[in-house]
Amino acid sequence: MAPDSGVRRAITIPLYLLLFVVSVATSPLLFAGTILADLALRSRFGVTRALAFFIWYLGCETLGLAAAGGAWLAVRVLRGSPQRYLAWNFALKCWWARQLVRGARLCFGLRFEVENPEVAVPGPVLLFMRHASTADTVLTTALLSDPFRIEFRHVMKRELLWDPCLDVVGGRLRNCFVDRFSDDSAAEIAAVAELARDLGSDGVLIYPEGTRFTPEKQARVLEKLEARGEAALLERARALRHVLPPRLGGPLSLLQASPGSDVVFCAHVGFDGIRSFSDFLRGGLVGQTVRVVYWRIPASQVPPDRDAQIDWLLDEWQRVDAWIAANGKAPA
Repeated sequence: MAPDSGVRRAITIPLYLLLFVVSVATSPLLFAGTILADLALRSRFGVTRALAFFIWYLGCETLGLAAAGGAWLAVRVLRGSPQRYLAWNFALKCWWARQLVRGARLCFGLRFEVENPEVAVPGPVLLFMRHASTADTVLTTALLSDPFRIEFRHVMKRELLWDPCLDVVGGRLRNCFVDRFSDDSAAEIAAVAELARDLGSDGVLIYPEGTRFTPEKQARVLEKLEARGEAALLERARALRHVLPPRLGGPLSLLQASPGSDVVFCAHVGFDGIRSFSDFLRGGLVGQTVRVVYWRIPASQVPPDRDAQIDWLLDEWQRVDAWIAANGKAPA
C-alpha cells in the first residue's frame, strides 16, 4: 500500500533538497569521475551529460518547490483568490516543463521537430498520446500548454507522485494518478472519466497504452488477449509493430464522458532508446531529434456507439504505428 501524501512528501521533499545541495557541493569530484568513466566507456560523454541533467533536474525541483510554497503562503496568508492560486500553479507547471526541455537541449543536444501543434487548440479536446519513455511525460506541457496556454488534465501513473513537484503542484490541479497494474478497474476508469467533466477550453491527456512500449510487454499483452479469447482485438494488436494496443477502459470512458470534445492524436519518435536510466548513461539521448506530430478528429466524426468507437480507436492507433515506422528508428 502506497503511503499517503503527507508521509510521502516528508520523505521526498527533504531527500530532493539534500540531493541537490550535495550534488552541487561535490560536483567537481563527480564530474571528474564521470569524465573518466566516459573515456573508458566511449559513451559520447553520456555519463557526464546525464549527471549535468540530473543536477539541472534537481535544481528545477528545488526552485519549483520554493515557488509552490510561495504560492501556498500567498493564498493562506495574503488571502489570494482560488482562481489566481490555480493560475499560479498552472504557470509553475509550464515553467517546470519548459526548464526540463531546455536542460535536455543543453545537456544532450536534443532537437525538436513539431508538426501541427496548433491543431490541439482550442479545447475541449481529448489528447491520446503514444508513450515511449518517461521523458515524453513533459512534452504536452512544454509543446502545447506553455505556448498555447491550454491546460491539460493528465492521466499519469501513480509512481510519478514520488517526484515532489509533480506530487505537490500536480495535486493542486485536476489530474488523475492511476495504478497502471489495476487492469482497468471500475474505480480507476470512473476517476479518469471525471477528468472530462466540464472541460470548457481545457483538455485531457491520456496514454492509451498504459505503459511504455517494449517487445517484452507487447508479447505479454498478446498472451493476455489470446487467453481471454479476444480474437478480433488480438488480430488488430498483432498488426502493431511500434506501439502497444490501447487499453480501452480509459479512452472509452473519456469519449463517453465528453462526447462533444474533439480528439487529438500525438505520435512521436526520438525517445525510443531511453526507456531506463541506464540508457541515459550510455548516451542514448545525445544528439537525438525528437519528431512530434498531432492530428485532430472532430467530435462529429467520432462514432457514438461503443463497438464502433473501439474500431475507430484501433484504426487511429494503427495510424500512429504507421507514422512511427515512417519517421524514426523505433524498436522492431
